[in-house]
Amino acid sequence: MKFDEFTVGQVFETKSFKMTKADIMRFAGEFDPQYMHLDEEKAKQGRFDGIIASGLHTLSISVRLWIEQGIYGDDIIAGTGMNNMKFIKPVYPGDELYTIAEVIDKKETKNESGIITVLLSTYNDKEDKVLEVDLSGLIKR
Repeated sequence: MKFDEFTVGQVFETKSFKMTKADIMRFAGEFDPQYMHLDEEKAKQGRFDGIIASGLHTLSISVRLWIEQGIYGDDIIAGTGMNNMKFIKPVYPGDELYTIAEVIDKKETKNESGIITVLLSTYNDKEDKVLEVDLSGLIKR
């Protein structure tokens, strides 16, 4: 969609993604090697009662789900920022995640483009919100 086709208040829902223990451990091993993501025994003794996904992994999945919707298509020029990120609840192996994107801001810029900001809210299959973040992108007009 082009910048002019977006309206504040529009809402889009993504497909879902099932988080596996292997996915969690693979991501954490490369990008966030902390015990709560990698060491099952130690994680069981912690406050989450087992392995949980890295918040960065949850963010990455959320962005992937949003982009795979194809709403921006080839009209996206670049991401411009992320703000107000909140990791609300842990994500466990077996959780199925989906994201709701709501257009919350629209600003015209020079050079035939504009910035669209969406509020990404990611939920698990129990309808618990696990992540929230404002994501902005430069879009062609």
